[in-house]
Amino acid sequence: MGYSVGQVAGFAGVTVRTLHHYDEIGLLSPGGRSHAGHRRYGDADLDRLQRILFYRELGFPLEEVAVLLDDPQSDPQEHLRRQHALLTDRIARLQQMAKAVEHAMEANKMGINLTPEEKFEVFGDKDPEQYAQEVEERWGDTEAYAESQRRAASYTKDDWQRIQDESAEWGRRYAAAMEAGEPADGEAAMDLAEEHRLHIHTWFYDCPYEMHTCLGEMYVADERFTAFYDAVKPGMAVHLRDAILANGVRKA
Repeated sequence: MGYSVGQVAGFAGVTVRTLHHYDEIGLLSPGGRSHAGHRRYGDADLDRLQRILFYRELGFPLEEVAVLLDDPQSDPQEHLRRQHALLTDRIARLQQMAKAVEHAMEANKMGINLTPEEKFEVFGDKDPEQYAQEVEERWGDTEAYAESQRRAASYTKDDWQRIQDESAEWGRRYAAAMEAGEPADGEAAMDLAEEHRLHIHTWFYDCPYEMHTCLGEMYVADERFTAFYDAVKPGMAVHLRDAILANGVRKA
């Protein structure tokens, strides 16, 4: 029999309109219909919806979610591993901040004045706006973002599939290079870093070497990017950052 759209909306905490939209764009089409023609969702549909909502919670746009879920090279276990890595990193960050809030609450209750260092200790020594601000100041980040949005708006599902396929194939080759002991400043790693730069340049926005170097630093400074690359191969974020830097020096 399956579940009605209203039941699924209740299970998942989303609106019926959201489920209708997912169906319209081909992201989640129910596996069955009732005799009256109404949508009926099976267990496999619920599993897919769960993965969709995980990715949405992590900030992935719908177009990328569709490509990730429809990638013939991936399986449910791979999705769960990737999502677990991203969520675990976010949880650790939120737990750290929660402890800082609790510390501030206790100090306030006891009339203790925290030092400036103690107030901002939770944020570490990294400025979260450092790289975004540098990109905007030096390369016009707003225009690059706008260009990326313009291009993405014109892409079809096949385009997104090709983007995902290219990215996944590159990731497999980069992981293989790391397993083979390829140093970050070796020719193979630098060539792969150059492919990475050209992928961005081709599909999203102009990415000169200086901007690519800045992005490489962000992959290490921003835990979301670190988790993404390290889910492909542990240590990849740092290795890629170093390869990007070496490639930039090579091309200078």
